[in-house]
Amino acid sequence: MRDKKNVGDIDATLRLSGGFTLLGTGIVKKSTLMIVAGSMMVAEGITRFCPILYLLGLSTYDESVNIKISKEFY
Repeated sequence: MRDKKNVGDIDATLRLSGGFTLLGTGIVKKSTLMIVAGSMMVAEGITRFCPILYLLGLSTYDESVNIKISKEFY
């Protein structure tokens, strides 16, 4: 596998939220397919690497785009 990231910030966030939703739904419905798909999406969001994008030669990762979400409390 490659060390280079090919999943950008927004894409990773969407993969994580969608993956956790799919994983939770799969657990509730006892669907192995949903659990596996959700787990794969969560792993892609965490590692920032998608094997399908790699095989297609695509990337959503852009080093110049950096999203930081912070909340300041006073």
